[in-house]
Amino acid sequence: MTVVTLAVLAVTVAVAAFVQGSSGLGFALIVAPVAGIVDPGLVPVFVLASMIPLNLYVAWRERASLDLRGAGWITGARLAATPAGLALLWLIPERSLGLFVGVATVLAAVVSLAAPAFKPGKGAYVGAGAVTGLTETATGVGGPPLALVYQHRPPAELRSTVAACFLVGEVASLVLLFATGKAQTAELGASLLLLPAIAVGAWLSRLIHHRLDARRMRLFVLVFALVSGVVLMVGV
Repeated sequence: MTVVTLAVLAVTVAVAAFVQGSSGLGFALIVAPVAGIVDPGLVPVFVLASMIPLNLYVAWRERASLDLRGAGWITGARLAATPAGLALLWLIPERSLGLFVGVATVLAAVVSLAAPAFKPGKGAYVGAGAVTGLTETATGVGGPPLALVYQHRPPAELRSTVAACFLVGEVASLVLLFATGKAQTAELGASLLLLPAIAVGAWLSRLIHHRLDARRMRLFVLVFALVSGVVLMVGV
C-alpha cells in the first residue's frame, strides 16, 4: 500500500467514523466505494474489520437507548443470511467486485432515500437483518436496511441498535470469511494501521452527536453514497 493510498484511506475512515458516530450510519457507505476505487482487494475485510472498534464504542456510549427486541430479530436474521453473502464472493470474480459494490451502494442509497415512513415490526426487522447479512458479508455495506427500519426512531436508539447489530454481524462475517479462506490475516493490516484515524473520527462525533440534525446528516451520507457508487461503477 502506497503512502498516498494510506493517506486517502486515513482521511476517508476518519470522516466515516465521525459521520457514523454522529448519525448512526454511513461508515461502509463512505469507505467501501473509496476502498474499492483505490484497492478492490480491501473489500470487504478492511471495511468489516475497521467498523468493529467504532461500533463497539458507539454501542457502549449509547447503550441506554438500545432496542433489545429489534436487535435480537435483526441479528438472528443477519447471522442466518451470512453464508449467502459468502456465496456471492465465490460467484463474483474479484475484478467485478468493484462494480458490484458500486451497484449495491447506489441501490441501497436510492431505496433509503425513496422509502416512505413506517412503523417497524418483526417482519421489517427480519427483512433488514437478512439483507444486511447478504450485502455486508459480500461488500462490507449493510447499513441502509437498518437505517430504513430505524430512520424514524430517536437518533440515540438508531445509533446504539445499529451499532450493536453491526458489531455481532461483522465478527460473524469475518470468522466465516477466514474459515473458508476468503480472507487472509495480512488483510487486517490496513485496519490496524488506520485505528488512530478511526479513533479521531469517533472522538469528534462524541462532541456533537447529541445535538446533530440527524436528518440532514443522513441525507448527506446517502447523497455521498450515490456519487461515490456511480464513480466506482464508471471507473470499472
